[in-house]
Amino acid sequence: MSTPLLDVRDLVVRYGTVTAVDHVSFTLDAGETLALNGPSGCGKSSTALAVLRLRRSDGGEVRFEGRELTGLTERELRPLRPRMQPVFQDPYGSLSPRHRIRDAVAEPLKVQGRWSADGPARVAELLDRVGLDPSYGDRLPHELSGGQCQRAGIARALASGPRLLVLDEPVSALDPSVRAGVLNLLADLQDDLGLGYLFICHDRAVVRRFADRVIEMRDGRISSA
Repeated sequence: MSTPLLDVRDLVVRYGTVTAVDHVSFTLDAGETLALNGPSGCGKSSTALAVLRLRRSDGGEVRFEGRELTGLTERELRPLRPRMQPVFQDPYGSLSPRHRIRDAVAEPLKVQGRWSADGPARVAELLDRVGLDPSYGDRLPHELSGGQCQRAGIARALASGPRLLVLDEPVSALDPSVRAGVLNLLADLQDDLGLGYLFICHDRAVVRRFADRVIEMRDGRISSA
C-alpha cells in the first residue's frame, strides 16, 4: 500500500483553554482533493495552519510524504516548505501591494536559489499556466480583478514546485462566474501536475462539485467523513 501524501493523526490545536481542533485524523493521496467542510469557527482553518506548520499543534502527528513534521525545527522544515504551499481566501492580502506581480511570482524562485537567466521566462510561463497574459506581470495587485489576483497567487504557489496545496476558502471571495473559472483552473492543474489538495470550504455546493472526499467538521471534531 502506498504512503499517503499527507497523513494527519489525532491532531489537536488549542487557543488557551479553547480546543479548536480536537483529535482530527485523515489522509490525503497525491492527485486527490480532500475537503474540510463546516461552518465558521469549526476548526477548518486551524487544521490547515497546523498542517502547514504555520501554527503550532498541541498534540498528534502530521506526516508529509512519510515524514513526521510536528517535531521538526524551523531549520529542518525549510527544505520541505516549498513542497506544501498555501493559497488563501483573500487574493489581495496574499500578495504585497507594493510588489509587481512578476516579482511576487519570482520571489519563491529567488528564495530557493533557483533564479537564473531563464527566470523571467519561467515567471511568464507560470502566469500563462494560470490563464494570465504574461504582460500582467507588470501590474500591481490592485490593478487586477479578484479572480486575476487569485490566479497570480496560485502561480506564486506553483513556483515552488509543490506536491500539496492547502486551499483555504480560495474562491469564497469571488463572484460566482469567476469562481467557476478558478475551480476549473485548479482541476486542470491537478490533472497535469498530480497535486494533492486540502480544500477548506464552507460552501457545500462547491465542495460537492470539486472534492473527491469530504470531511464534515463541527466544534473542532470530525462529524462525518
